[in-house]
Amino acid sequence: MLSPVRVLDLTDDRGNFAGLILAQLGADVVLVEPPGGSAGRRDERWHLAYNRGKRSVVIDGPDALARLAAGADVILDCGALAPLGIDRAALDALREANPHLVTVSITAYGDDGPKAGWPATDLTIAAAGGQLSLTGDQDRPPVRISVPQSWLQGAAEAVNGALIALHERTVSGRGQHVSVSCQQAMLQCTQMSMLASLVGAPLYQRCAGGILIGPYRVQFVYPASDGHVSITFLFGQMIGPFTQRLMDWVHEEGHCSAELRDLDWVDFFNLLFSGRLEPGVLAEAVAAVGALTATKTKAELVAGAKERRLLLAAVATTADVVESEQLAARDYWDLVDGVRVPGPFAKASRTPLRRLGAPPTPGSTTVEELAAATPSAQTIPHGTETTRRPLEGVKVLDLTWAIAGPMSTRVLADWGATIVRVESERRPDIIRNAGPFLAGTPGGIEDTAQWHNPNAGKLSVTLNLSTPEGRDVIRDLVRWADVVVESFTPKAMRNWDLGYEQLAELNPSIIMLSTCLMGQTGPDRDFAGFGNLAGAVAGFYDLTGWADRPPAGPFLAYTDYTSPRLSLSVLLAALEHRRRTGEGQYLDFSQAEAALHFLSPALLAYSRDGVVVTRRGNDDDVLSPHGVYPCAGDNRWIAIACDRTARDVLAGLVGVGPDALDDVAVAAWTAPQQAEQLQERLVAAGIAAHQVQNAEECAADPQLAHRRHFRKVAHPMHGSTWVEGPHFLLSRSPGGPAWAGPTMGQHNEEVLNGILGYDADRVADLVIADAIA
Repeated sequence: MLSPVRVLDLTDDRGNFAGLILAQLGADVVLVEPPGGSAGRRDERWHLAYNRGKRSVVIDGPDALARLAAGADVILDCGALAPLGIDRAALDALREANPHLVTVSITAYGDDGPKAGWPATDLTIAAAGGQLSLTGDQDRPPVRISVPQSWLQGAAEAVNGALIALHERTVSGRGQHVSVSCQQAMLQCTQMSMLASLVGAPLYQRCAGGILIGPYRVQFVYPASDGHVSITFLFGQMIGPFTQRLMDWVHEEGHCSAELRDLDWVDFFNLLFSGRLEPGVLAEAVAAVGALTATKTKAELVAGAKERRLLLAAVATTADVVESEQLAARDYWDLVDGVRVPGPFAKASRTPLRRLGAPPTPGSTTVEELAAATPSAQTIPHGTETTRRPLEGVKVLDLTWAIAGPMSTRVLADWGATIVRVESERRPDIIRNAGPFLAGTPGGIEDTAQWHNPNAGKLSVTLNLSTPEGRDVIRDLVRWADVVVESFTPKAMRNWDLGYEQLAELNPSIIMLSTCLMGQTGPDRDFAGFGNLAGAVAGFYDLTGWADRPPAGPFLAYTDYTSPRLSLSVLLAALEHRRRTGEGQYLDFSQAEAALHFLSPALLAYSRDGVVVTRRGNDDDVLSPHGVYPCAGDNRWIAIACDRTARDVLAGLVGVGPDALDDVAVAAWTAPQQAEQLQERLVAAGIAAHQVQNAEECAADPQLAHRRHFRKVAHPMHGSTWVEGPHFLLSRSPGGPAWAGPTMGQHNEEVLNGILGYDADRVADLVIADAIA
C-alpha cells in the first residue's frame, strides 16, 4: 500500500512500533541509529518485535540526517538522537529545507506545554492518562499492564497522524509536523470515563476483574479449575438475553434457585436501582456464576459457551496465545529463524501486508546508498498551502457499533471526512445505554458521553436493514461512498447480500473494512462479544494484576482501545493506494490479532525462550523503585519510576541510603504528602513521577488544557456537551470534533434528500415499508 513512501525512523523503544506498522503497510523504513546502535537494541525481544522489516543506517549528526531527509517522506522522532543535536528545532529545519517532508514527534505529553519537558516512563504516563486509576484491586495500589503500553499507544497514534498529513500533502504539496502525546493516547484506554466529572457523572473506581456501577460490583473475571475466564455479565436489551442463557446453565448445574434464574435480566439494573430488587441479589448471582465456572476447565467453559451462545472467553496465557488454533488457521505468525512473531495486523485482498524478516544489523546500508536512491513512484504535487481539513472529500459509510469501529471512524470525522453513521431505533447501539450519563438526565439514549464521544462529527441516519428497502438505501450509500466500515459478525453482511463482492459490483473502487473480534475466517470467526473478551483471548488479562491474585483487568474493553488505531492505519494506507491506482479492496481486521502487537515482547518470551510471562504488579526489569505509592487523602496515589541516577536522588529526598531505598521506605515517605505538590517536587529533581489522575484531575490538568484535549461542542438536545479532542495535532491543518454524537436519525433528511437526492415520494415509500426506523 505504501511502497512509494520512505520513512526515517529516528526512534528507540519509545517509537519503534510506529516504524514496524509502516513497514507492514509497505513503506521503506530506515532505522536511523547513533554510533553504537539504537537504545531499542538493548532488549533483544523488543528489538525483534518492533524493528523487523527495516533497514539500518548509522549517522553521526544533523548533516548526515539532512542528506537522508531529501529523499524521505516521513521522519519519526522521539528524542532518541537528541545527544547528536537532533531535536524539534532540527526537524523544523529539515522541513524548511524539504517542504514536502512530514515530521512526527512522539512524546510523553506533547512537544510543547507546561509538562513538555517532564521526565516520563510508561508507568507515569499511564498515571497521567487516567488508565492507571481504573485498574487494580481496591485494597492495593493501582496497577499497570505488565507489558508497557503507553509508548506503544503513542507510536500507533503517530502512524495515523503521519498518514493523514501525507493525505493532505497530495493536495497542498507540503508536509507538516505531527505532535503526538502519549498521555492523550492513554486516555483512549479509559473508555470515555475521564469525561465523567466534566459531564457531571459519578467518577469511576477501580475494581479488579470488573466494574463498579454505583454501589454495585459487576464481575467480568471468574475462576476456572485451571485458570480464569472472562464473562460479559451485563444486562439490557442487547446483552440481557446472553445473561439469561448463562443463568439457565447455572441453574441446570444446581448453583442457583429457579427464582434467581428467572429474574428479568434485560431490565435487571432498572429493577435494582429502583429498589424493586434486594441489593444483595447481584452479589448472589455473581457468586452463583463463579460456583459454576470453578467446577470446569477453561476448555469446558468455552465449549459450553459456544453451544449456548454466551459471552464468555478463556483468559489466555502467552502460551495459549502462541499455540492458538485460530491464529494458526489464519496463518497469522511471521517466522524469523523459526520463531513465531506477531504477523500482519490485517488481511488486505489486493495489497497484502508485508511479511517481515529479521531486524537489521547496525549500518546495514549507508548514508551514501540511501541518499543516492530516492523512492521512485512518489509524485508530490506543486500545490499551495491550504487551511482545509486533510480528509475533506473522503466519504465513509459507517456500519459499526460499540467502541472499536466508531472510534476509528471518529478520527476520520475529526480530520474532515463525511461519515454517515447508520443505526436503528429497533436496536440502539449498546453504548447509548452506557455511562457516563450527563447530570440531570434520565440516562436515556441521547444522554451519555459514551455515545457523544466516539460518534462526534458524524451524520446519523436510521435504517432498518431487515427490510429489502432499507438494504437498498445502503446500496445507494455504497455507490456514494469511498469507504465502508462494518463490525457485524462475519455472516451478517453476506446474508444481506452486502458482502464485499456485491459492494464492489456497485462501486468497483470501494474500500471495505470488516472489523470483528477474531477475523472473517478460522474456527473462531463467529465468536461474538466485546473488547473485554478479546482482551482475555489476546492475553491482556493474564498480564494485568498481582502474581498472588486473580487477573485484575485491564479496565473494561482493552482491545477496543488498541483496535481503532491499527484499523485506521490500514484504512488510510488503502486510501493512499487507491489514490495512486484507483483500486479498492477488502480489509479483514481481527481485533485480537492486531492487539497482539501490543504484547509482542511477552509473546516472544514464550515462542523464542519458552518463558510464560504473567502479571507482576508494578515491577520493572530495569527501573527501581518503580511503583505506585500512597499520598495524603482518600485514594490518592503517585507513580514514581527511577533509573540509577534518579534512584540516588530519590534516596536523598527520602533520607535513606540507596541500598535501603525500597517500596516500603518510599511509601512511608509519600503517604503524608499531597500528590500534586509531590509530583512537582520530584519532577524538579529530575525523577519521573506523576500523580495517578482520575477524571477530576484529568479535567484540571494544565497540559491537557494546553492541548485542548477536552472540548465543548454543540448538541441539539443539550445545547452543548464535552467530548475528547484528537490525540495528535498537525502544525498546519485544523482538526477536531465538529459536534457531539448525533441524536437518533438527526440527519435523515440531510442524508436521504441531500446526499442521495431522494424526493419526497421516495422517502414516503421508505417510511411505509418500515425501512426508516
